[in-house]
Amino acid sequence: MAGGSAIRGSRVGAGPMGEAERGDTAPRLYVSFFCANGHETRPAFAADAQVPESWDCPRCGLPANTDSQNPPPPPKILPYKTHLAYVKERRSDQEAADILAEAVAGLRARRARGEIFY
Repeated sequence: MAGGSAIRGSRVGAGPMGEAERGDTAPRLYVSFFCANGHETRPAFAADAQVPESWDCPRCGLPANTDSQNPPPPPKILPYKTHLAYVKERRSDQEAADILAEAVAGLRARRARGEIFY
C-alpha cells in the first residue's frame, strides 16, 4: 500500500522557524534544593514567581530545602495501627468491660426469649 501523509514524522507545532515563530521564552530562575540523602534538584521557576521553602526530591521523595549544609530531616513514619489500637485509645479498660457486660446481657436476654438458637 502506497498511501501516506505529507506530515508524517513531524509533530504538531513543529516548523522550520522554531523559537522565532513561537516567541521568546519567559525568563527563568533555577533554584537548587537539597534533601537529606544528598540529592540536588534544580527546578525552574518563573523569574517573578515566589520560590517555595521546601520541595519534594524526585529521586527519593524526601523533603528538600535550599540550605545544602542543613537539609530537612526525613519525616517520622508512624507504625500502622490496627482498629483495636484506635479503640483502646478512645476507651479505658473499665469502659470496655462495661460495654462487653452490656452486650453479653443483651445476648442472654435474647436467648432466653428464644430469638437466637445455637
